Amino acid sequence: MTTKKTGGGRGLTVHVKKKHGVTASSRRWLERQLNDPYVRRSKAEGYRSRAAYKLIEIDERHKLLKPGQRIVDLGAAPGGWCQVAVKATGSTAEDLRVVGIDYLPVDPIPGSEILELDFLDDSAPERLLTALGGPPDIVLSDMAAPTIGHRRTDHLRTMHLVEVAADFAVRTLKPGGHFLTKTFQGGTEADVLAMLKQHFASVHHVKPPASREDSVELYLLAKGFKGRRDRPRDDTEPQSADADADAERSPLG
Repeated sequence: MTTKKTGGGRGLTVHVKKKHGVTASSRRWLERQLNDPYVRRSKAEGYRSRAAYKLIEIDERHKLLKPGQRIVDLGAAPGGWCQVAVKATGSTAEDLRVVGIDYLPVDPIPGSEILELDFLDDSAPERLLTALGGPPDIVLSDMAAPTIGHRRTDHLRTMHLVEVAADFAVRTLKPGGHFLTKTFQGGTEADVLAMLKQHFASVHHVKPPASREDSVELYLLAKGFKGRRDRPRDDTEPQSADADADAERSPLG
């Protein structure tokens, strides 16, 4: 790869020169990565991905992460969210508080255990809880299905992961716990929202500043788990405010 830099000081911009065999889209992706302030910051501060700052910014606003909590991270690779969770909870090898899972290999992160396993595997929920040593206070999910280029199909595959993660959260969380998952603009299915509003005190769409302006991703945050119920919901029970009415937008978007 050949690059050139223009501008001076803080205005420095990196351009990737045209090269045989490198497509225009690949060159644009490289330029975006090289010029992304969150990518630079993650390298300087030791985080494995720029995605770490999405969780950091959501936590700064909503005050989710606290010392001593037990946290499950679904779709943990490459490990940025686990790093943030370990730091916030004070998790150590002797007092493990953070467990992640991904079908991709993840280099070890001190203070966490990461299972190399597909979350859709039938054994995954039990193995996560066993490793964690108890029910989680927070379930995090940055899972997204590998894309095939067909927008509707890609959307349906990722929404299936949202549904499975939400079901896991409702089945395992401690009362008062929280659930945070990636979703997409205009793409959160009504059934998932209805289920979360039934079980949590409030449900919101959030888009942190670290989420790129041109990205359709959003995060769905369900706060204050009400606890598991053994009866169907009474339709007369009050519901939380519509999640779409609570949508938050980043300064960039």
